Amino acid sequence: MTSMSVSLPEKMRGFIKSRVQAGEYHNESEYIRDLIRQDQKRLSKEKVLWDMLQEADIEGTSDRNMPEIMQAVKDRLKADGRL
Repeated sequence: MTSMSVSLPEKMRGFIKSRVQAGEYHNESEYIRDLIRQDQKRLSKEKVLWDMLQEADIEGTSDRNMPEIMQAVKDRLKADGRL
């Protein structure tokens, strides 16, 4: 594993240290890696939604009402293991 140097304001550094001291993370690096993993998941979900919007734009309007559409989206995301 390689290392990286990051400059942070003291307030942010103190926040990270407080999370580690509270036992939520083993060390500062673990906290940063967790943030990156969460961001990667968020971006993945955004891409799925963006792809669905593009697909919907191509397909045109629907006869379904909003609750039906939202349920179909949730079902599709669950089926894909993304929700």
